[in-house]
Amino acid sequence: MIYLDNAATTFPKPSCVAEEMTKCLKKYCGNPGRSSHKLSVASSEKIYEARVLLAEMFGADAENVVFTYNTTYALNMAIKSNLRYSSHVLISDIEHNSVIRPIAECVKQRLCTYSVFESGGSDDEIIKSIKKNMRNDTSMLVCTHVSNVGSRTLPIKKIGALCKERGIFFIVDGAQSAGIKSISVKDMNIDALCIPGHKGLYGPQGVGAIIYGSDKIGRTLIEGGTGINSLEMTMPDFLPERYEAGTLATPCIASLAESLKWLKTVNTDKIRSHEENLYTTLCDLLSEKDEITVYKMNDYPGNTLMFNVKNLSSATVASELDKRDICVRSGFHCSPSAHKLLKTGDGGAVRVGISVFNKPADIYSLYEALCDIIKNKRPR
Repeated sequence: MIYLDNAATTFPKPSCVAEEMTKCLKKYCGNPGRSSHKLSVASSEKIYEARVLLAEMFGADAENVVFTYNTTYALNMAIKSNLRYSSHVLISDIEHNSVIRPIAECVKQRLCTYSVFESGGSDDEIIKSIKKNMRNDTSMLVCTHVSNVGSRTLPIKKIGALCKERGIFFIVDGAQSAGIKSISVKDMNIDALCIPGHKGLYGPQGVGAIIYGSDKIGRTLIEGGTGINSLEMTMPDFLPERYEAGTLATPCIASLAESLKWLKTVNTDKIRSHEENLYTTLCDLLSEKDEITVYKMNDYPGNTLMFNVKNLSSATVASELDKRDICVRSGFHCSPSAHKLLKTGDGGAVRVGISVFNKPADIYSLYEALCDIIKNKRPR
């Protein structure tokens, strides 16, 4: 099996991830922060270890690491808890539905208005588009760091500096960049970085996080038990407990801690270089075929590439590849605005997502399989 759907979730995981999850479930999976017995304390210590590791990686304070289920929950929480009523929000034209839909719902409820800035062109052109769309009542800017369909990277450090200058709350979707690109929430003036555990961090599904660049406190979306201040009717007014109601996903967080330690030994710069080399090889191979249309947002390599085979739907191509034990994804990848920008058509496109565990042989096998599909294609 050749797995090339890593933009959705990385697979396989480092062996330490499964080993730690099993160890947690068998040996120390108490309810963290709820009791003083050994199992509860052991769980709390492991969760704190994960906080510290994430804080180190993303230039934050450990107390400002809030665990969530995934990036989608993180983005919803960051947006809705910090949105200023009757204000204006800015997003880019390549956003994932995890940004588009929460904003659309807030607009539907007449909580805000929004505008879209252009992500094409140079970094200076992007900043120019942002300034053009800013208004006096703009209170929030939400954007992806790296697109999930074309490896387009936005200049978040420059955007963060502009937001700080204008007093705008800056939220970054780091779903495709966490663990791959260098990010420091303090240096980049990011108010809330929303990340998954199961993609570039190589952890399990079921855990994500908001990394706050400061200790700004917003509204709560979920209220409940935190293990502290139990006699009070309201949630704590400090991080991380304010946003962590209920029992945390201890086995997932424990496994994430191990994947973060594994990343340190592998080196994220080497991972990025490896993935970009494979991306370049694949892009060169596919561009040689007249029957294949490659969609690129820029000329810089990444780890995610989209394409279509002429006269075949993306679903058909993905299905044919699956028959050959090659895993890719077809469709719109929850990012309709980016697909519209790239003009992929009514059926979306085939997406290849590369990880550190892929090898050059995987790329050549994919290419050979596509050549075979083209040779024997039957339009559907």
